Amino acid sequence: MITALTNRIGDVGLLICRGLFISCGGWRFFYYVNSRLRLGGTLTLLLIISACTKSAQIPFSSWLPAAMAAPTPVSALVHSSTLVTAGVFLLVRFNVLVLYFQVSRALIYVGTVTMLMAGLAAIFEIDIKKIIALSTLRQLGVIIIILGGGAPLLAFFHLLSHAFFKAILFICAGALIHNIKDYQDIRTISRRLSGMPITSSIMMVANLSLCGLPFLRGFYSKDLILERLMIGGARFSLLLFIVVGTALTAAYSCRLSFLVRLSLACSEPINTIGDVDYFILTGIGVILPLSILGGIVIYFNLLTEVQRIFMSV
Repeated sequence: MITALTNRIGDVGLLICRGLFISCGGWRFFYYVNSRLRLGGTLTLLLIISACTKSAQIPFSSWLPAAMAAPTPVSALVHSSTLVTAGVFLLVRFNVLVLYFQVSRALIYVGTVTMLMAGLAAIFEIDIKKIIALSTLRQLGVIIIILGGGAPLLAFFHLLSHAFFKAILFICAGALIHNIKDYQDIRTISRRLSGMPITSSIMMVANLSLCGLPFLRGFYSKDLILERLMIGGARFSLLLFIVVGTALTAAYSCRLSFLVRLSLACSEPINTIGDVDYFILTGIGVILPLSILGGIVIYFNLLTEVQRIFMSV
């Protein structure tokens, strides 16, 4: 209910935009921005509020951790490529309006607060699914920041990178939960998960990609985002908050890996654990190479594009 009611706010904003379009007799957004009707500011404000609602930004972020009652495959789909990414993709498509109406600074502040809040909450969370959900919220904050920084293609690149390793994390977490009698408390997961070496190893690789380990896919987008913000002349205080938020990602990711693989706490013996579901292993096995090598391929494509631009100049 929290998810449904909060997302209805964004739906109402989009419906009001459509109503204004119909009342003016057309559907072209940029026409009303440049027209004499003075609707550009109103439409852009409604669009940004709707996007922040869909992408669970502050102050609409409470619904994302609460949506973890859904099954794990549904969470993998929602967090990687559907519901929470809809608002970000909306801002990517209309990024010109963000720069035109000079609301980029507001997006940077909203994304920074969301990123810090999600990182601090994930540090003290004990539910494995909520930790992964809060990491999604943190990554969405990063994307909103770079959208405010005026780099929509880089934001879309990070959105694609995030989709691969986040889907792997949720599917692997679901497999672990199913094999330990549906416990989601990471304090009950012990070394006895050595019976699932393939699932736990793939989850570890996806977690390292989330941290931004060099030469994995998550590294290329995160490194480019930090470079863009440093080169773009961001304020030192804002840049410090962004660096702290990035460090929090590594902190809660290492905590999750430690408690999943190295913790000695266990409430009861587990005897029937193992990598027995070949459908799940096939699915995450298909996504894993894209989570590892996808960044290298796109990085070389970017280098080729930069060289082509310099040669043409």
